[in-house]
Amino acid sequence: MKTNLITRAGWHKLDEELKYLWKVERPAVTQSVSEAAALGDRSENAEYIYGKKRLREIDRRVRYLMKRLEAVKIIDHDPRQNGKVFFGAWVELENEGGEVVRYRIVGPDEIDTKNNHITIDSPMARALIGKQTDDEVLVKTPSGTKEWYINKIQYQPFEQE
Repeated sequence: MKTNLITRAGWHKLDEELKYLWKVERPAVTQSVSEAAALGDRSENAEYIYGKKRLREIDRRVRYLMKRLEAVKIIDHDPRQNGKVFFGAWVELENEGGEVVRYRIVGPDEIDTKNNHITIDSPMARALIGKQTDDEVLVKTPSGTKEWYINKIQYQPFEQE
């Protein structure tokens, strides 16, 4: 089961996707389906068949986004959280081998492996919640338990280095 937490930026991203699908993409696809239908035989009309399929995909995603936006709870940073890892934190970790990684703890709708955004439901995030700088964290993974040290915790993005 998904955790129903989301950052304010994550909520806005989902809301923008919903608005785009509903107000821009769906009307354009509907128009192209109408034009393809006007050409006659629909059974062998690839544009018509693809357009109808795309409309179903859009409608399914719109329904999902509408339900999800109602279900999620926006979590904003509270200054009392400074110094500890909570939802929305950017965390820099280091292992014994000197490998340094940075993660941001977000909701399941915001996972972005390219930007190292991990879900609050992940083993790493669960191990980090409530910890402070210089704490040692043991993370259980399928390949065994990994040990990490917390170097930095902040609630603003790390500067690009």
